Amino acid sequence: MNKKANKKVPRRILVVEDEEDIVGLLTFHLEKEGYQVQSAFDGTVALQLAFNNPPDLVILDIMLPEVDGLEVCRRLRSNKLTAFVPVLMLSARKEELDKILGLELGADDYMVKPFGVRELIARVRAMFRRLEQKEEAANAEQGEETILQFGEIVLYPDRYQVTVKGELCGLTHIEFLLLQLLMLNSGKVLTRELLLDKVWDYEVEVDTRTVDVHIRYLRQKIEDDPANPVYIETVRGVGYRFARR
Repeated sequence: MNKKANKKVPRRILVVEDEEDIVGLLTFHLEKEGYQVQSAFDGTVALQLAFNNPPDLVILDIMLPEVDGLEVCRRLRSNKLTAFVPVLMLSARKEELDKILGLELGADDYMVKPFGVRELIARVRAMFRRLEQKEEAANAEQGEETILQFGEIVLYPDRYQVTVKGELCGLTHIEFLLLQLLMLNSGKVLTRELLLDKVWDYEVEVDTRTVDVHIRYLRQKIEDDPANPVYIETVRGVGYRFARR
């Protein structure tokens, strides 16, 4: 059993899925890991549950009655109560466009059905590890913050905030961790595999294209011209480098 999940106040997971068999399977294995599980079989109920009592994580299917998963994700991200709740999106469709849309709307991760339960649990654990790191930083004793600044980009690690040209930049949690790791290693080439290991922290093999998708959206938020990036450079066949400016 995951030791971090076995706390006095268990992490709460909202499973949004219209297939009862999948809900039952996920509920059984997640509860076995020590999580509390709540379920919704359509998008309307999911949003009501999430806004009334925000969960710690959402497992969200795309194909849903009432309101589809992409719209649910968009509304979760636009509401201050759920804006930073991690979202793991599920889909029976393998089209790259679905994955890109899900990530663009703010999903932290994406899995295609049929999926392995062990892999899903591993991804949930990794998402909670990142969440715990963020909470530990937020709860740490106040001291002099070590600020990272390159050019017009300023990253505040303790506050989990980034400004570009003095304006607050709305990054997802994954985007923030990617940018932080790149800035901490400015001038060095970081492979996709290393970024997956350090940022996603998965216990199973994950497609390195996931990194490329998140880098693409990170560039759209911090670069003046994402097609010709100044800060995050691509090293073909290897990975990415944050250029010293």
